[in-house]
Amino acid sequence: YGMDVGTAGMLAACYSIPASLFRVVGGWMSDRMGARRVMYWTFSVSAICTFLLAYPDTEYVVKGIHGPIHFHLAIGVVMFTVLVFVLGFFMSLGKAAVYKHIPVYYPRHVGAVGGVVGMIGGLGGFILPIVFGALNDALGIWSSCFMLLFVVVSAALAWMHFAIRRMERRHFPQIARETDLPEAIDAAAAERARGT
Repeated sequence: YGMDVGTAGMLAACYSIPASLFRVVGGWMSDRMGARRVMYWTFSVSAICTFLLAYPDTEYVVKGIHGPIHFHLAIGVVMFTVLVFVLGFFMSLGKAAVYKHIPVYYPRHVGAVGGVVGMIGGLGGFILPIVFGALNDALGIWSSCFMLLFVVVSAALAWMHFAIRRMERRHFPQIARETDLPEAIDAAAAERARGT
């Protein structure tokens, strides 16, 4: 966007400030509504934001009836700042939800698992900027870092969803047989009643 370093640093703070301040809200929401729901919101909104941020400044030329039609598609500074703020807000909710999961799934190893989670976060903060720079050099597109984040967030959302579904099927095998259609549930219940 052709900004000076000071302005760019202030815009970067638009991510880091909500990513830290609203972690308290994420903890409150995880306690009240459940960490799993907060994680779904975090990954879903983050996927949308990173997809929009990943789209590079593009110009289209369409061959129209009366000659070429030019389109320019780009995110301005204001929209970029809003999307980064929203991304930071929802990722802060997700940070709190991750730590809410630890005592539920690992009640006897909260400290060790919390340390591993913190270590992975620290490694991500070290490795990702290096990968962002390498992607920028390789592709030559400024938004390539958001392309990578979109892939990572989408993969994490899919992994979480299918892991939860597999866990639910293991604990509640009837889920695999039943459906959300009331007619099918009623028909299955009537069939079971006839059989007994």
